[in-house]
Amino acid sequence: MTSAQVDKGQDGPRAATATDAGPAGEGYQRALGARQIQMIAIGGAIGTGLFLGAGKAISKAGPSLILAYAIAGLVIFFIMRALGELLMYRPVSGSFSEYAREFIGPFAGFVTGWTYWLFWVVTGITEVTAAAQYMTFWFEIPQWISALIFTIILYGVNLISVKLFGELEFWFSMVKVTAIVGMILICAGILTLGFSDAGDTASVTHLWADGGFFPHGIKGTLMTLQIVMFAFLAVELVGVTAGESKDPKTVLPKAINTVPWRIAVFYVGALIMILSVVPWTEFRPGVSPFVAAFREMGLGIGAGIVNFVVLTAALSSCNSGMYSTGRMLRDLALNGQGPKFFTRLTRSGTPLVGTTFSAALMLVGVWINYQWPGDAFTYVVSFATISGMWAWIMILLCQIRYRRLVDRGMLPGSTFRTPGAPYTSVFALAFIGVVVVMMGIDKDTRISLYCAPLWAAVLGVSYLALKARNPGNKAFAKG
Repeated sequence: MTSAQVDKGQDGPRAATATDAGPAGEGYQRALGARQIQMIAIGGAIGTGLFLGAGKAISKAGPSLILAYAIAGLVIFFIMRALGELLMYRPVSGSFSEYAREFIGPFAGFVTGWTYWLFWVVTGITEVTAAAQYMTFWFEIPQWISALIFTIILYGVNLISVKLFGELEFWFSMVKVTAIVGMILICAGILTLGFSDAGDTASVTHLWADGGFFPHGIKGTLMTLQIVMFAFLAVELVGVTAGESKDPKTVLPKAINTVPWRIAVFYVGALIMILSVVPWTEFRPGVSPFVAAFREMGLGIGAGIVNFVVLTAALSSCNSGMYSTGRMLRDLALNGQGPKFFTRLTRSGTPLVGTTFSAALMLVGVWINYQWPGDAFTYVVSFATISGMWAWIMILLCQIRYRRLVDRGMLPGSTFRTPGAPYTSVFALAFIGVVVVMMGIDKDTRISLYCAPLWAAVLGVSYLALKARNPGNKAFAKG
């Protein structure tokens, strides 16, 4: 696969010699097929944010949460189309960091790469902690033991080959998809045939009869936006797979174009069905809406089923974290913005040192589980949303900058243009801005905004130190 590379000089970006974005150019193996990419894309949009977090969001917004997911889903589609346009221009494994470096500047690439790496390390700790908690549903086993076992297994999977990672992620995603589709079909059967304990009361009128569609007003709906956006974090992971996809220019656009129906079915459709069968007033924070729905239906086995599904979702997220962190560290190292030893690959083409270093940090989660098994989840989750959204912001800014350069004839156009750009990209940026404001208003999520300046200060000092030590390195040169 060839694409035009861009060097940044005093006169701005300019087209340079075509290079191979595949194995010869990055050292990776193109082992991810269409089946795996499609399921990675689907699985990235379905996580514990839906299976667990939706319970708190429903109690805050009522049925209007459906509208929040629909609007946020549209924004996610704009973000993914912006990413797709950049990927078709130049499909590379370290996509977000690479594009930030090319279109905004070396410091933006540095910040984006390290922030996305930290996002997945924090998320990995969070998810392995959650997975350990889910295991206590069936077994009386200390959480730290489960967390340690899961971390070691997923680390081994990611070192063996990217194909094994893709296969494991395929089946993780299949479990999540099957669970949601099954819930939708069961709810549809209850609404039409009236079976189960909920058959006599199930009705679509629950969407507006119990206090209205906006029972807590517009503000209540806006306050759930951070929960909604957290549920969509990792949907951009498909961009990281670009350097290891067998046919990225065919597979990636198809995967991205499925975003609207994925969100329509798995979020909007599932919530419409669940809230029609179970009144929104029955849901409580910390309780999965799927568990609550099964309980209302009189299906006691539902709790065990949902626990298995959320366990799968947590392991899927941790598996994705193992995969992406190693690639991000290697991209930074290849561009002189990280230690050179992160460039080392195994014979099967997986980033050995980067993955090992990230997995070692994720073991901090095991220690947290050992020290504070009851509060571990809340100790590490606050920073994930704001750091994950940084990648989205960079994608949108880079797409706007790229399109301007294309319009000026300075770069070749992409074969997968963002519809309505730049207006759709600006709208998505404004929406993310609203989410950040809501995070600042909500005392439960405000801590993540306190962490962001501290992380920015660490990155700023680190960047200046690296630049001072490597004055001739073009990775720190101004464009």
